[in-house]
Order: sequence, then structure tokens, then C-alpha cells
Amino acid sequence: MFEVSRQAITVFSFPIHFYGIIIVLGVYLAILLAEKREIKMGFPRETVLSIALWALPAAIIGARVYYVLFNFDEYKGNLVSVFNIRGGGMAIYGGLIAGVMAGFIYAKKKKLSFIKLFDLAAPSIALGQAIGRWGNFINYEAYGAKIENPALWFFPVSVFIPSQNAYFAATFFYESAWCFLIVILCLIFEKKRLFKFPGAEAYFYIAMYAFERMIVEGLRTDSLYLGPVRVSQLLSVLALLVVSMLCFSKNKKRMPLIFSSGIAFFGIFLSILYALPYPVLIVSAAAALSVCLIHIFSFKGAYPEQ
Repeated sequence: MFEVSRQAITVFSFPIHFYGIIIVLGVYLAILLAEKREIKMGFPRETVLSIALWALPAAIIGARVYYVLFNFDEYKGNLVSVFNIRGGGMAIYGGLIAGVMAGFIYAKKKKLSFIKLFDLAAPSIALGQAIGRWGNFINYEAYGAKIENPALWFFPVSVFIPSQNAYFAATFFYESAWCFLIVILCLIFEKKRLFKFPGAEAYFYIAMYAFERMIVEGLRTDSLYLGPVRVSQLLSVLALLVVSMLCFSKNKKRMPLIFSSGIAFFGIFLSILYALPYPVLIVSAAAALSVCLIHIFSFKGAYPEQ
């Protein structure tokens, strides 16, 4: 067993942690990927950098606000600590929501297509998430349930947490690997022109990430709650439902999917609200993801030529 050091270097007595370095690396590579595609996607050069100046600060604030709102009891006695982000406490969903809102405002201000900007950003967001999750590995956080079976005491199935002297599900790695998969699929499908309408790539990212987060969140031990419900699971359900409705609105001839959609999402809600057996959640979530993907890839229109 070994313990990874959190601190990378010290500059003028100011400690710089590996977590911050990893996050910056993820942001840099995400921006680089989007820059390589912005002209091809029909946007002026340096569009990505301009959006980043809006979206990144918004995402940091949103991630912090989201975490504090759903964990407010921790800060009641010392409200000043709300501003101490170096002490931990950021939530990806909050960052995504705030970042998307900033992108929407930017698009309106510059008279650009917001949904096509989201298409441009989708694989970059997933890449940033995939890399950023390794910061959780350095900080020994975002892990899942305790693994009792010694046969599973190996990475990447589990991760050893020194403070607990035990192995736990490596949920940070599950999400990282899935997000890398999203990046690869987005780029392949984009190259093969399988995204048939503006927004399809964005919807694909949302559906794929929401599906993964819904499943993996159920394994974590540090979830944020709204009453008895894990907030991230609830948001994942809503994200899948919204994507399904948006795609369906573009493909109205797929009426039979209404019935399957209803069953899938009803199963998810029941699983989360009433803590039905975990396999029920997985099957329902897989059904909901399938509905969303069918909507996305069965659309008969053509994406406008750039």
C-alpha cells in the first residue's frame, strides 16, 4: 500500500496541489480540443477562447454554490468558509449548469447558435471531466462503497483509502473511463456525420453522462441529498427526460417510443424515490438511454453543411 502526496510544489510558501494541476490540465486540453474543431463547426477562430472567459469562472462559482446549497449545514457556523474553495466542496453538476448558462448568454450576446456551440463544447466538456476526476484520486475522495471481497482489492475495480485502511469502489475511475468513452464516440460519430441535426452531439453527451452518473452515484458514499433522494441521480433522470423530449420533438414519427419512454422513466423515478433493488435502476436507466439514443440517431433530417 502507498499514499499519494497531495502537494506538488511550493511557490513562495504557497502550496500548489496536484488536484489543481490536474484540473488546469483538463481545462487546457478541453479548450485545445474545441479550438481544433471550431472552424470545422462553422465558428470564427478564437470563439472557444472567448467563451472560456465566460464559462470557466461561471462554472467554478456554480460548482461551489451547488455544493454549498445542498450541504449548507456544514457552513452555518462559519459562512466565511463558503469562499474557501481550497478547502474542498465543488460539484460537477453545478459547474455544468452554470457553464452552460454562461455559454447561452454569450451566444445570445454574439448572435451565435447556442445549440451548435453546445455541439462544439460537448466532447471537450467530457474530456475535462475525464481528466479532472483523477484529482479525486489524488485527494482520496469521490469513492464508493466499501469492498469486502479480497478478490476485488485491486485497481481499477477498487481503490485503497489510507484514512479508512480499506478498499472502496473506485467510482472516480468509473466516471473518468466513461467520459473518455464519450469523447471518443463523439469524435467518431462526428467524423462519420452520424449526428443528423444541430444539438444531436450535445444531446448525446448529456444522455450518456446522465446515464453513467445515475448508476455510479448510487455506489458513492458522499452524495448530496434532497430529502431521501440523491440530487445527482434526480438531475440525471431529468436530463435524460429532457433530452428524450427535445429529440422526440424533432422526430415526431417515432410515436411508439412514447410508451417505452414512459415505462423507462417511471422505473427510474420509482427506483430512486423508493430505493428499489439496484438492478431495477440499471435496467430502467439503460432503457431510458436507449430511448434517447434511438431518438438521436433515427432522425431522418440532415445536418446543415458547414
